[in-house]
Amino acid sequence: MSPISEERKGEGFIYLSGILWAFFPVITVLTYKSVSSTVSLAWSTFFAMLFFAALILYRQKWRELRNALLWKYGLLIAFFIGVMYYGLIFIGLQFTSPGNVAIIALCEVLTAFLLFNVYKKESFSAEYVVGAILMVLGAGIVLARDFSGINIGDLFVLAAVCFPPWGNMFQQKARAFASSESIMFVRSLLSIPALAVLAYFLGAQTSLENFRVSLPFLLINGVLLLGLSKVFWIEAIHRISVTKGVALSSFTPFLTLKVAWLVLGQAPNVWQLSSLIPLTLGVLLLTDNLKRTNFRFL
Repeated sequence: MSPISEERKGEGFIYLSGILWAFFPVITVLTYKSVSSTVSLAWSTFFAMLFFAALILYRQKWRELRNALLWKYGLLIAFFIGVMYYGLIFIGLQFTSPGNVAIIALCEVLTAFLLFNVYKKESFSAEYVVGAILMVLGAGIVLARDFSGINIGDLFVLAAVCFPPWGNMFQQKARAFASSESIMFVRSLLSIPALAVLAYFLGAQTSLENFRVSLPFLLINGVLLLGLSKVFWIEAIHRISVTKGVALSSFTPFLTLKVAWLVLGQAPNVWQLSSLIPLTLGVLLLTDNLKRTNFRFL
């Protein structure tokens, strides 16, 4: 049996990350029953930081934290992803549905493509372009009947997707000399002060009882979603392009709808189920299992 290629490993990490991330909008909304969006993000990030600290200790990676370049990149990553992206996403979730967040977040495929293909001149084949379009189309079908138009929450999420490609670019650079857990520890640690200040100026407060009620969901968000799933993501984009990684993870909105069905009782309709066709074709194209040369265009 031949060894698994680095590209296949990257694709595997993307799928693991996407499966975990499908829970993110639903779990985040559940925290809002007791705490505000900025408080939820700040505490989730804090628990993520503790998770990465424990992981660094277990894997004995503390020496990596002596590298000044890691902190330089970490500051940029914290700004673009830890503060701007998640800040806008968490605020947006106060005004729009988890499903809308999942579908609008797919615009990151476009912003990643513009940065890494147009600006950074990263290789991106015709098969990948078609695959990305098909996956976005599939996710669009998922919410075709439910999407009621742009509201303020949708605009927050739409603004948020402009920031991850820049943060991912610096995460790729940092991963060349530091482990995923070190990068995420620095990112989380540097994000917390800014998020605390944001919560303060927005007047976000919570009681001890409300915090206790939301604690299980905050721990899930911090340890599994902002924690483990992001380790998988960084390991993925260390092996494959960011654009391909973002496009491959476009199956996540379908899983989010499944989670929302199980947790919130919102059953998927025929339009949502029909999205499996373009989503599956998109995955096949993006993983090189369906080549353009296998088709004859008329």
